[in-house]
Amino acid sequence: MRSNKASIMVHLDESIGIINPNIYGHFAEHLGRCIYEGIWVGEDSTIPNTNGIRNDVVEALKHIKPPVIRWPGGCFADDYHWEDGIGPRENRPRTVNIHWGQVIDTNAFGTHEFIEFCRMVGAEPYICGNVGSGSPREMRDWVEYCNFPGDSTRARQRADNGHPEPFRVKYWGVGNENWGCGGNFDPEDYAVEYRRFSTFLNNFQDAPVYLIACGPSGNNPDWTHKFFEKLRGRGRIQGFAAHYYCGSAGTSTEYTIEQWYQLIHRSAYMEKLVVQQRAIMDGYDPERRIGLIVDEWGTWHPPAPNMEPRFLWQQNTMRDALVAALSLDIFNRHADKVVMGNIAQTINVLQAMILTEGEKMITTPTYHAYHIYAPHQGGKALRLFMDAEPITFGDDNSMFGLTGSASIKDNKLFLTVVNPHVDQPAEACITLRGGKAASGTANALVNDDIHAYNDFDSPDNVVPVKQNVTASGEEFYHTFPPASVTALSITLS
Repeated sequence: MRSNKASIMVHLDESIGIINPNIYGHFAEHLGRCIYEGIWVGEDSTIPNTNGIRNDVVEALKHIKPPVIRWPGGCFADDYHWEDGIGPRENRPRTVNIHWGQVIDTNAFGTHEFIEFCRMVGAEPYICGNVGSGSPREMRDWVEYCNFPGDSTRARQRADNGHPEPFRVKYWGVGNENWGCGGNFDPEDYAVEYRRFSTFLNNFQDAPVYLIACGPSGNNPDWTHKFFEKLRGRGRIQGFAAHYYCGSAGTSTEYTIEQWYQLIHRSAYMEKLVVQQRAIMDGYDPERRIGLIVDEWGTWHPPAPNMEPRFLWQQNTMRDALVAALSLDIFNRHADKVVMGNIAQTINVLQAMILTEGEKMITTPTYHAYHIYAPHQGGKALRLFMDAEPITFGDDNSMFGLTGSASIKDNKLFLTVVNPHVDQPAEACITLRGGKAASGTANALVNDDIHAYNDFDSPDNVVPVKQNVTASGEEFYHTFPPASVTALSITLS
């Protein structure tokens, strides 16, 4: 097997910024089997649960340290009326999910259940409000219900429903995809609506709100320019959220080598989005008071055979793991630009962390990528340079290659590397500028089959494996397997 010679230089003395843990966030929508069956099974279920929430899912998610979870959508958010999901469950209305299959939502999983789920897994709740079919008053009352500590009617209502103490929800999205399913607004019209809604979304004592506006579909500069031109500082805004799905090439499990490269290369467009969208925002917000967020991203494959196509269930392979890792590396390398990212979605939908089937539960290759990348959270992102023979593919001779990111925390260097080459390992010389290695460990996500995935018969087909690392001094060597994701933890002397 021919090896690809590579060099990686990490500048321990050149910091980019602190990696916001929220970059490793998640997204759970009332779509398919994400909420019902995925998170919520009900208190009477034979599946082990705590107050109706699956115990196995909670335990699995705790291992990847989810910092924030976005809910209830997605497109579902702009037809969701929060009062349908509070109070005794037997009295909650049965509503139609108009976006995702017109199934009946029992509203058994509402605000209290979502907050409890977040607390169980250790995540901050991020609630996306209804702009498309809702009103400023409806969203304003939701904020009061969640956050007001005093003796208002809404606070009493929350207490009557089992939670006297305020939830103190910080993150609030003012609508979702308002250029599409959230109302088909023009950017100027949405800016007017955003300004109106945000006026009434107040901080309550020790519960300040972080308001997030709907950003563009993909790297659309027109939406961003026109939104901020119209807003012109006349609206309270702390975050601006773009969406980017890299799509598919082939199907979720059937793809050629060419299609393997196509999708991984397409996922790398995220870097252009981050750089260009932040540059546009800097023109209106040079002090970067408004954070750039990517609160929906990931792969989107054709519907899986024998599955309801409107439920967006897809298998998750090594290719998805590389897409996830490459995207997280982009966010890490631009820690000065990105403050949150929420992969779509947590369970049973699109690029899921977890798949469930009745009492069975498995974790996916994407889950394992998140698991081995978790130490980056809160670390200081470092400048690094990689040099390796590029991969050339396609009629247009597209090129890309070895990629990764580095951070430091508590005198430990954490280096993650994606080798997308399907059959060539990368023999890398790793040089540390400004420090020396004393020892190291490594975890690699790798499989001989680039189509490998976990299923209910083989739940551990793709799991991280430990690798030997001889790390010493200013320079050491490590070989990154083909089609792999690797995380090195290096103790510095």
